[in-house]
Amino acid sequence: MTDYGHDLVFGTFVTPSNRDPQQPVRLAQAAETAGLDLVTFQDHPYQPGFLDTWTLISYVAAATERVHLAGNVLNLPLRQPAVLARSVASLDLLSGGRIDLGLGAGGFWDAIESMGAERLTPAQSVTALEEALEIIRGIWDPGERRGLRTSGEHHRVTGAKRGPAPAHDVPVWLGAYKPRMLRLVARKADGWLPSLAYLKDGDLARGNKVIDEAAEEAGRHPAEIRRLLNVQGAVAPARQGFLQGPVEQWVDELATLALSDGIGTFVVATDDPTQTAVLGHEIAPAVRELVARERAAAGTAPAATRRGRAAIELRRDGIDYGAVPAALASTAVEPGDRAYDTVRHNYLRSGAPGLVLRPRDATEVAEAVAYARAQDVPLGIRSGGHGISGRSTNDGGIVVDLGSLNAIEVVDDATRRVRIGAGATWSQVAEALAPRGWAISSGDYGGVGVGGLATAGGVGFLGRTYGLTIDHLVAAEVVTADGRVVRASATEHPDLFWGLRGAGGNLGAVTWVEIEAQEVGDVVFSQMTLDATDTAGLLERWGKAVETAPRELTSFLILSPGRRGNGPVAQLMTVWAGDDTVAAVTQLERLADAGPLLGHEAYLLPYSGVVQAAAKQHQGGGDPAVRSALVTHLDTATARAFERVAASGAAYFLQVRATGGATHDVPVEATAYAHRRQNFVLSAMGSSQEQLDMLWDAEMASHTDGLYLSFDTDTRPERLDEAFPGPTLARLRQVKRDWDPTNLFSANFPVPPAE
Repeated sequence: MTDYGHDLVFGTFVTPSNRDPQQPVRLAQAAETAGLDLVTFQDHPYQPGFLDTWTLISYVAAATERVHLAGNVLNLPLRQPAVLARSVASLDLLSGGRIDLGLGAGGFWDAIESMGAERLTPAQSVTALEEALEIIRGIWDPGERRGLRTSGEHHRVTGAKRGPAPAHDVPVWLGAYKPRMLRLVARKADGWLPSLAYLKDGDLARGNKVIDEAAEEAGRHPAEIRRLLNVQGAVAPARQGFLQGPVEQWVDELATLALSDGIGTFVVATDDPTQTAVLGHEIAPAVRELVARERAAAGTAPAATRRGRAAIELRRDGIDYGAVPAALASTAVEPGDRAYDTVRHNYLRSGAPGLVLRPRDATEVAEAVAYARAQDVPLGIRSGGHGISGRSTNDGGIVVDLGSLNAIEVVDDATRRVRIGAGATWSQVAEALAPRGWAISSGDYGGVGVGGLATAGGVGFLGRTYGLTIDHLVAAEVVTADGRVVRASATEHPDLFWGLRGAGGNLGAVTWVEIEAQEVGDVVFSQMTLDATDTAGLLERWGKAVETAPRELTSFLILSPGRRGNGPVAQLMTVWAGDDTVAAVTQLERLADAGPLLGHEAYLLPYSGVVQAAAKQHQGGGDPAVRSALVTHLDTATARAFERVAASGAAYFLQVRATGGATHDVPVEATAYAHRRQNFVLSAMGSSQEQLDMLWDAEMASHTDGLYLSFDTDTRPERLDEAFPGPTLARLRQVKRDWDPTNLFSANFPVPPAE
């Protein structure tokens, strides 16, 4: 008896006949309608009666919404590995993570050779497949910055650019029968995909034994390799043979294959939509129910909890890996997992967490928080992972990644209220709202996650016109430290709602926010470069121009210190919140007077064109030290101090963001973000925290009036008083006492609960 505990997957094996080109498409759609998980297609490129399988998969991906798609199996000798890797990754991105990869070494060599491929011996074809796997995996690994180089006997690349990464961790299944191929499955693949028609009695057990032994030799647990099986049969009124009979017979025989031979995925060869419907509506649910009942009685552990020796050796102290909730285990990522490098880091911060949990809804977030509370390691909550402070990753702790909670839904057209999942990015929000002529002020970069910015403040390109992002927050769903899922608003838990707007990371895991969008059509977006030789003078003149400009104008300034014989330059990124280009040009000309103009481009475009889409796969960025400060005016003394910071060499990136305007309309006591009189946020980024702290304290401390916590990596306790002025901090500590008395959420400027 062999049962690896895999969750059961059901799919179909469709003939890609071109007699009626739309028939395979309709069959795939029928499988999706029936609730099946997977549709696969034969791949015989030399068969003139078939559609090209890859073209068909691409077409079907656009004609379906949920079902996964794969070749069964793709003919590797006729599909160049590096190009195939990019094809799979591209279609996986376009389909929302629905492409899987079945590969075969090649079987019908006369036909393959007739298409121009080199004939290989069985041994050579296995070697070629192993080389191809290395290339495919390498192309899918953009986290490795070096070009991909392999010099195999049959496949080689010499410095190929890596990427893109697929939308999900694409499993690779190999069609295999002989021992050498089975051992390759055990070492390098994610699944074994034979066809029952090609197997003799006992071949499944013998194949499993070879794979299991080779997997253990490679440090893998046998359950890390999914067992798939292509089967044929027909639903009939009476028993006529194996899988030839009534639904009850199918259920018993498929369940036996799952429980006795470890099959986790059943792929039924059928071009009959009626049988497809029966498989999805009747057979699959009954098999799942029967197998779940038998597993419960036998105490079978889920496959996701079984780890090989190599993976176990990388586990971290303080985490009970065996206690990960079942709902989270299948998507959890540990050190050593192939997906680990895609989730460990943030945009600018390297991380090495011991476990990354990826919940799919608020209930699973609550399970993740409850589990993390019972562990003896740090906890980070991640929405987009862009945060400059890097507090949503850690070393050896747990990260709860909310990236799957990314739905965007209009709740009320009249008030323009939009419900946004914490894991969405602001570029996705802008794109979703653009057709309605709506927008939400949201920072300056499309890759920023909603959850972090919508609870910290939100100093954005529409800020002087509409205020901070939090100023339009009307409700939020929060998972609290004790595992409850609550809604916070002005009338529901108003104390929590107050604290979420400016200190949300200290009070819970926000799963969605409701925000009232603004009516925003096209805007003017300007990018201007100025000579900053007179840095202090430029800052002072630019600051005055911004402060006295109409609220429609919001401008950010990036200062690049002089280096390698080149003088300092300032780049202005400015938005005029409207389509009045005459008024915009008037104000942009005032900004241009701040210093000698080196270049200028301006565009009239939707707000979604300003906060453009950006990749969410982060690789860290040198772990920079960052300091920030709020100031009311860029007066002479402040400008000169910032100039000295820029000239010191301790900072390689400096920025000034305009805030003010509508931000000042909100009373200081209305939100936990209490900085309602300042007009600018200053920040500097360097390589050494100690060096930057000494410089910043010496030059800027006497000129500043608070800080913006999302732009600061200084963790000394006195920073807390700057982030939250006296009365605000006192009230915030009381809210913290009520909602997180044990300080579970302590990664983001930890606020000590009131006694």
